[in-house]
Amino acid sequence: MSSRRRWNFTGSLSEMPLFGNKFSPKKTPPRKSASLSNLHSLDRSTREVELGLDYGAPTLNLAGQSLKFENGQWIAESGTCGGVDRREAQRLRKRNKQLEEENNLLRVKVEILLDMLAETTAESHLMEKELDELKSISQRRK
Repeated sequence: MSSRRRWNFTGSLSEMPLFGNKFSPKKTPPRKSASLSNLHSLDRSTREVELGLDYGAPTLNLAGQSLKFENGQWIAESGTCGGVDRREAQRLRKRNKQLEEENNLLRVKVEILLDMLAETTAESHLMEKELDELKSISQRRK
């Protein structure tokens, strides 16, 4: 008896192959063609003309308000957006941004002025202390 034996599914002892009978699945049958039409062979522009695939920008109608998606933002197609003209809303956004930048600049200036005030106050206290010491020294000499 060989040392390479195994039990098969029928319950009998059989030889175990060393280098052979590797797992080989059945070959899959060739796929059927997905479509018999020749639309896939047309170029993009021809397909758009033939099939009307030029969708344009996405639009949304919400509560009677028509919105269009342009440049990563939803923009009202009609002239007003919640009672405010679109151009007016854009102008207000721009003005708001300017005011926020001005506010940040003023905050920085106030911070700088407070630092300067603290430094000047500290110097003033040091000078007063020095002056008091000089006065006490001059009084001792008298």
